[in-house]
Formats: sequence, C-alpha cells, structure tokens
Amino acid sequence: MNPSPDRLESSLDAEFLANPRSRLRNLAILNRIATEMLRGMRRLHFVGPAITVFGSARTPETSSDYAIARDVGRLLGKAGFTVITGGGPGIMQAANRGARDVGAPSVGCTIRLPHEEAPNPYLDIRVDFHYFFARKYMLTKYSLGFIVFPGGFGTADELFEALTLIQTGKMHDFPVVVMGETFWQPLRAQLDAMRDAGMISARDLDLLVFTDDPEIAMKHVLRFAQRSAKPRRRIRGLRVLGERGRGG
Repeated sequence: MNPSPDRLESSLDAEFLANPRSRLRNLAILNRIATEMLRGMRRLHFVGPAITVFGSARTPETSSDYAIARDVGRLLGKAGFTVITGGGPGIMQAANRGARDVGAPSVGCTIRLPHEEAPNPYLDIRVDFHYFFARKYMLTKYSLGFIVFPGGFGTADELFEALTLIQTGKMHDFPVVVMGETFWQPLRAQLDAMRDAGMISARDLDLLVFTDDPEIAMKHVLRFAQRSAKPRRRIRGLRVLGERGRGG
C-alpha cells in the first residue's frame, strides 16, 4: 500500500533532520535541496522589485487585519512592486488579492505541510517548497523589504530572521514594517528591553517600524527600497537560455 502524502512529507522531514545518515543518503538529500532552490531561482528571477508580506493563515476575510493587508497589497502594486507571500490563506491571500486588484504581479512561495490549507486563488506565480529554509531564502533573496502582520510561530520566525540578518550586516537598507501595534506591543516592549540591557543596539532597530497605517508602511518601504543594493529594475531574459521576452 502506498503511503499517504502526509506520511510521505513527514518521512522526508524526518530523513532530512535525522543523524547520522550514510554519505550516499546525505548526497541524495543535498541534491534534492539544490534542485528545489534552483527551481525557485528560475521561477522568481523575473519577478522584478518585490516586497514580501507575512502573516497568519488563520486570519478570516471578515477581519480588519485582512482588509488592511489587502490595502497594503494594492498600495505596493500601485508603487510598482511585485507582492510576494507564502501563498496561503488569511493575510497572505489578502495581500495577493490586493495586488491582483490593481493588476500588479502576485507571487506565492508555498510550503508543503501535512494538513496545510490550499494555496489562495490570487497567485500569478506559484513556487512550491518542501524545505522551510529554502523557502525563506527565496522570500528574502527576491524581496526589497518585509511587511509583517499578526501571526504565529512562522511569522515570528520570519521576522526575527530578517532582524538577525540586518543586525549582523548580511542585509542593508532592508525595511521591516510590523503592522498591528496592539498585537505586537509585547514584542515591542521586549525589543526595547533588549536594547536597554545592551543585548542589541538602537541602530539595530533603525529599519524597523511598528504601525497600523498602510500609508506609513509604504513611506518606510519606499524610503529604504529606493537606495537598496538590490535592483529595482525588471530583468530582461536571455535568448541563449530560452528566456526571450521574459522580464521585459
């Protein structure tokens, strides 16, 4: 009897995290990871200047956070950005939907998980990932900044990874907007406590803004994205690679 998709996904995770493995098995795992990352690079190479929006998949369409995320998607699209999300429901769907509202490119980097809900219907480009780190790498590599809405472990993980890369100098001029001041107030207090204790510096928080206002979010994004080392132009395809007409 063939294993269910859920059991297969879980077994791949267990294999990746288990130790020790034979050198041959490790090589096979590395090949699968490299293939996934190369496929992601190929699909996202032409998305142009983009902002990634994070947030909970559990946010209902009736929520004010959903409405604000949709507004943010519209504003990003009108400003010439591609909107990238994790491709799922909730906040992700709202941001992708906002981009679709104004005819802007809408991208979803989905993750294959047991019991995960289906991708949202507002994606122009969808890239599936199995490995979280490969997905997070793509969401960062092809983005000029992050806008983070209320969410759970995954959202907090993505937020703190960006803050760590900024603090350690791995990323420069990378704005991070945290939407939902009331929801994130305990986190803001904790960051202030870290700063006051000397665990982080005030400069580490320069690129971080807490707000409820989509217009303030856009001003912060534009302030840093305009001087980002990442190109804001859309990349043209190479004929030699069969990419004629793409990204033009």
